Amino acid sequence: MSQKRFARLTNGFSKKLTHHAAAVSLYVAHYNLCRVHEALRTTPGVALGVADRVWTIGDLLDAALALEPNRPIRTKRNFTVIEGGKN
Repeated sequence: MSQKRFARLTNGFSKKLTHHAAAVSLYVAHYNLCRVHEALRTTPGVALGVADRVWTIGDLLDAALALEPNRPIRTKRNFTVIEGGKN
């Protein structure tokens, strides 16, 4: 996996956690459904029976764009300080 996504570079840096999660998810989907591996001679998804064929990039984009985007719900988190700690 390319380490560009984790480094602070101009084009490869995700400023928001949701954008980073989306980029990593897209990479994992490509790795498992589109990329033919040398040792397997097919994709891991086909080898496990998750997919019936090797997907193209267009198939992957069509599947990703067909989903409704997640709308994050903003919640206020209340943190409490625990006195003491380990004994």
